[in-house]
Amino acid sequence: MNKNCAIYPGSFDPVHLGHIDIITRSAKIFSSVIIAVAASKSKSPMFSVESRIAMLRESLEGHPGIEIIALDGLLVDFARQHNVFTIIRGLRAVSDFEFEFQMALMNRKLEPRLETVFLTSKEDYTYISSRIIKEVGTMGGDVSHFVPAPVLESLLKAVPKISK
Repeated sequence: MNKNCAIYPGSFDPVHLGHIDIITRSAKIFSSVIIAVAASKSKSPMFSVESRIAMLRESLEGHPGIEIIALDGLLVDFARQHNVFTIIRGLRAVSDFEFEFQMALMNRKLEPRLETVFLTSKEDYTYISSRIIKEVGTMGGDVSHFVPAPVLESLLKAVPKISK
């Protein structure tokens, strides 16, 4: 078991500065962080898994100890496959905690070795979510302050009416 490695799972559709903050802070705590990009078909993603992985790679270029891998299936199976049993989850507000706590308990029930570490969002990012970014962008709003430059370029291609 790799005790100094953690998995940060998510759909990252699209990745935003709140995600980047959690990832870079996690990389200071753990020697390596696996970013598990979930297919999340039930969420009807705007970008393919491959596009989301590419955006993450471009956005995190130069950050050591970070690996980005597609996640298709249960997180507990992914954790077993990679022999990593620490999960990182970001919390923006108290409302996030209830859902994340339930997921952490379910994951631990399915795999007793699994532990979840919660990191609170930096204050600057507590109101940012991928869903809100997509909504504001599709209505022509400026989302350039919420996403890394490579993500903004992808959003501009996907939603031409986004302003910068």
